[in-house]
Amino acid sequence: MRLAERLQQIKPSATLAVAARAAELKAAGEDVIGLGTGEPDFPTPETACEAAIAAMQNGQTKYTAVDGTAELKQAIIEKLKRDNALLYSPGEIIVSTGAKQALFNMLLALINPGDEVLVPTPSWVSYPDMVRLVGGIPIELHADDRQNFKVTPEQLEQAITPKTRLLMLNSPSNPTGMAYSKAEYQAIGELLARHPQIGISSDEIYEHIYWGKEPFISFASACPELRDRTMIINGVSKAYAMTGWRIGFMAGPEALVTAMRKIQSQSTSNPSSISQAAAAAALNGNQDSVFEMRDEFKRRHDWLIDALNRIPGVSCKPCDGAFYAFPSFAEAIIAIPGVDNDLDMAEWLLEHAGIAVVPGNPFGAPGHLRLSYAASMEVLQAAVSRIHNALQQALADA
Repeated sequence: MRLAERLQQIKPSATLAVAARAAELKAAGEDVIGLGTGEPDFPTPETACEAAIAAMQNGQTKYTAVDGTAELKQAIIEKLKRDNALLYSPGEIIVSTGAKQALFNMLLALINPGDEVLVPTPSWVSYPDMVRLVGGIPIELHADDRQNFKVTPEQLEQAITPKTRLLMLNSPSNPTGMAYSKAEYQAIGELLARHPQIGISSDEIYEHIYWGKEPFISFASACPELRDRTMIINGVSKAYAMTGWRIGFMAGPEALVTAMRKIQSQSTSNPSSISQAAAAAALNGNQDSVFEMRDEFKRRHDWLIDALNRIPGVSCKPCDGAFYAFPSFAEAIIAIPGVDNDLDMAEWLLEHAGIAVVPGNPFGAPGHLRLSYAASMEVLQAAVSRIHNALQQALADA
């Protein structure tokens, strides 16, 4: 069987590959601690679960509107108004099977073969390959730790060409945990105002897992003059620990939403009716569990960053949110014989410490590793102890 040529341009998700490898080793009896998965280790709020049960009992088990139920779209509208001071109509909202599908359908609707998409790196591993899958050309702009992993207007200006159609932003970021400030967004917005052909995809899935110095701000809130070409991507997976429920959404121009509805109607059709009922309850309900989870992630973050910086050969910047540490292992890589890059380093940690982490290279940041702290403090303490002991011994032997 001959496979489509487009598949040759993309790679399997590195994060899912690490999770699968860790699960495989555990199943084989190996003592492995997996810190690769980006999934909250908290239960879904009870109100969402109760709403799902009620939906099943009330017969809400049929097809819904392709772009989401009226109830969920209204809950999203209220959330955007409450949390972001943004006003949207139902025609400007589409619900998809996870934020990933919302992103992919947006790219399908916007990007023609040969169009260029600006992807600041480090970035989520799926962005560049999604662009390639729809025939676009990802232009990766590297932002290192000296600029807190955030792209500057100067970098963007140098990369913009007549073929540029989209800028993909993610704040707080996966994998770095860094978030853009209002001033940083406004500086980017000032540049983009001079380039009306460029849309802005603002991935805000980690919005509520945030503890930066300033209040969280959406790109559309910081740059209201660009609202008509801004696409806000969000969902319930991270803030409400609902990864398996697969509900994401996009708020953006109505013409684009209409186009995405057409794509969705010929691919997945509507998201799960039961999951939509649960998501509406999560968005409309008491938000205490969201804040409690955020506070616990902040507690883990504070401990983990300090602990990582105590490990020889490792350095790590504090984050603004999400639940990832993104330390540099550059010194350790140089010092350990046979370890030449972050891919080798991740393999070395798996073999010598029983720790599964994601290499930085797939995120566009060689020399770094991503560690998820969506795990209990006991697990994190055990993992750091293993890493510390293994590296200390290796550096002493070197």
